Amino acid sequence: MLVEIKVPVLPESVTEGTLGAWHKKVGDAVKRDENIVDLETDKVVLEIVATHDGVLNSIDVEEGATVTNNQVLGKIDTEAASQPAEKSADKPAEKTAEQSAEKTVAVPETDSEPAAAKAGPAARKLLKEHGLSIEQVQGSGAKGAVTKKDVEQHIKVMATLTPSQSTSSGSTAETTAMPPVSDPMLDEARHDRRVPMSRLRRRIAERLKEAQNTAALLTTFNEVNLQPMMDLRARYKESFEKNHGVKLGMMSFFTKAAVEALKRFPAVNASIDGPDIVYHDYFDIGIAVSSDRGLVVPILRDVDDMSFADIEQEIRNLAGRARDGKLGIEDLTGGTFSITNGGVFGSMLSTPILNPPQSAILGMHTIQQRPVVIDGEIVARPMMYLALTYDHRIIDGREAVQFLVTIKQILEDPARLLLQV
Repeated sequence: MLVEIKVPVLPESVTEGTLGAWHKKVGDAVKRDENIVDLETDKVVLEIVATHDGVLNSIDVEEGATVTNNQVLGKIDTEAASQPAEKSADKPAEKTAEQSAEKTVAVPETDSEPAAAKAGPAARKLLKEHGLSIEQVQGSGAKGAVTKKDVEQHIKVMATLTPSQSTSSGSTAETTAMPPVSDPMLDEARHDRRVPMSRLRRRIAERLKEAQNTAALLTTFNEVNLQPMMDLRARYKESFEKNHGVKLGMMSFFTKAAVEALKRFPAVNASIDGPDIVYHDYFDIGIAVSSDRGLVVPILRDVDDMSFADIEQEIRNLAGRARDGKLGIEDLTGGTFSITNGGVFGSMLSTPILNPPQSAILGMHTIQQRPVVIDGEIVARPMMYLALTYDHRIIDGREAVQFLVTIKQILEDPARLLLQV
C-alpha cells in the first residue's frame, strides 16, 4: 500500500513553508516516527516524520520548493518494508545502474582531459585577459585545478620578474608584454557570496519593518542598581538549586518584576486590533533567544502563576529547544509582552524593536561596575541600563516611564515581589 507523505496542517498565522532537506532517498527503508524531511516555516523548522514503516517510494517535491497545507511530498510503500532498497522498482534500478556507469567513467582524470576543464570560469577569464595558458600556472585546487587565486598569484610573481627572468621561466612574449598590474583586484582577492535568505530571516525582517512602519515607536531609559538582587541570589543560590534542581538566574527576577509592572499598567500588556484596544488579562511573556537560525521568541504562558523555579526551568527548556531547532509553532505563537537581553553579547545600550502585535518590549543590557551616589557617598555598584520601547499610539509617556520605574524599584528591593508593594 502506498501512503502519502503530506505537509502537516499549519496554524492560521502560517500559510506556507519551504521544504528543507530530505533525509532519505528513494528506495531507502523508513521507520514509523522517523524524520524524513524538514519543513521551514516563518517561525520554526518542523520535522515531517513517517507515519508507517516501509520504503520511500517517491519524492514528489524537491528541496527549496514552497509548499502549503496537506500538499503531498512523496509516498511510502508499506508492503516493501522487508525488501532491499535496490529492488523497489526495476526501471529506476536500471537508470541508477546507467548513472553509476556514467559516473564511473567520468571520475578518472587523465592527461587527455581538456586543459580548460582544470580551471573554473573565473580563472579561465583571467587567463584569457592576460594572455596566459593554463600550463603556465600551478594549480592548488582539487586534483590540481587552477583557481582564480592561483592566476592572480602567478600574475603578481611575473610582475616582479625582469624580462630576462620572465623569458627563462618559460613564459611567452605575450607574458613579457603584459600590461602593468594596477588592478586592485589583483592586490587582494575579493569574493562575493550570494545566498537566499532563510524563511525565518525573511519573516523577522518583515515583522521588524512592519513594526517600524505601523507603530509609533518610542524608547524610554532608566538604570538599575542590581546589588540587592545579586546579594539575594548569592545568599540563596545553593539552597535554591538543591530544592528545585535548577539554578537561580536573573531572568526570573526580571520576568517577575515585568509581570508585576504589567498588572499596574494594563496598557503595556495590551494590543491594537483595528479601531479597538485589546486588554489581555493574562501574562504570556516572550523571552528572546538567539539560535543558529536567528532570533526566536518562545513564550512563557501564564507567568503570573509561575514560581521563580518554574520560570528558570521553562526558560532553560525553551532555550535548549531553540538551539536544537526543536521549538514548535505553538511555542512561538501569541505573547503579550517581550523581554530581550542584549547584555549577554556585551550591549551597553540599545533601542529594541517591539514584536507586533505586542505594544512594548523590555531591553536588558550588560552589567557594569559604575560609580553611583548612595546616602551622599560615591560607591561602585553593578549597574544595568534598562530600555522600554513602546507603541505611543496606545501607551502614554507617563505610563511608560512609571512602568520602567516600577521594574527598577522591584529589582532594587526584591522584597517588594513578596509583599506586592
